[in-house]
Amino acid sequence: MTLRRRTILAASAAALAAPALHVRAQGAALRFSHTDTAIGSRQKSAELFAAKVAEYSGGRLRVQVYHSGQIANDPKAVEQLQLGGLDFTVTGTGTYATHNRALNLSALPYLVDTYEQGWALYDTSAWFKREFEALESKGMRILATWEAGFRSFTTKMPLNSPADARGQKMRIFPNDMIRWIMESLGFNPVVLPVTEVYLAIQQGTVIGQENPVDTIYSQRFYEVAPHITLTQHVYSPIPLSMAERTWRRLSERDREAVTRAAIEAAGFCRREVRSAEEGQLKEMESKGAKIARPDIAAFREAVKPVYERARGQYGAAVDELLADAQKLREALPARS
Repeated sequence: MTLRRRTILAASAAALAAPALHVRAQGAALRFSHTDTAIGSRQKSAELFAAKVAEYSGGRLRVQVYHSGQIANDPKAVEQLQLGGLDFTVTGTGTYATHNRALNLSALPYLVDTYEQGWALYDTSAWFKREFEALESKGMRILATWEAGFRSFTTKMPLNSPADARGQKMRIFPNDMIRWIMESLGFNPVVLPVTEVYLAIQQGTVIGQENPVDTIYSQRFYEVAPHITLTQHVYSPIPLSMAERTWRRLSERDREAVTRAAIEAAGFCRREVRSAEEGQLKEMESKGAKIARPDIAAFREAVKPVYERARGQYGAAVDELLADAQKLREALPARS
């Protein structure tokens, strides 16, 4: 570690020492940051989580929720979690991959086809259990997996097939798999924080972005990129994490309260996102969005090189995760 890096970490730790002690004070607020807007499912779920934490801890713990990236964007929120400046955040699995590189594989294309398959994969896969537990040594603990949905495109122009992607600039978040998927489709990927995407599309820096319907709706990306193409190329849930240093300061009783609240809020979030999707699409369509449900065979074919590219860098972990997903696709087949 460089002297500059040690100095920055020491200064950050000192600056955050006071907030890091707040769990010792009865009723003091724990800070929860996320980047969804005030009307998104993430915020509703976070509010429920906060209420349940207070209820199950008998008022010993309070959670203050900050939406819309008021405190930090997704990568910075995870960093603050490590340093103790935040107690909770909820973000895409790929965001945690900066701290456990194997989690990039969570964004392999077309791992699952339905919500039920996705829920079972994250809840029962030995691969996910192992890789999530590895984050504890990095200063964060995954409490439960909340929902965002399947990633699809919003673009300024129609996206009927991968041929329409060729040479176009597409916003992505920093994740190997997402970048490789975009390159396989023909896009030129551009990394931007989600909080900067609306303006970037508006100004022509990129021609669109890819995110789940719930995020497209809550961030209003359809206003500047009205062509919504439901490729559903990646299942993209959002694990809820807690600062490990905060977890260690809690009593066993309060750990149980926080975990119970996280799991209950996860169930609510999953139901909320799945049930709201069609209504959100209809509302966006009523406001000028153009919804396309393409034959995704061409998209599936175009992204096949991603699997071999992943094997070249991640080895046997790729086939272990693919095997877990295949078992669940067979056990929980999609309805035609």
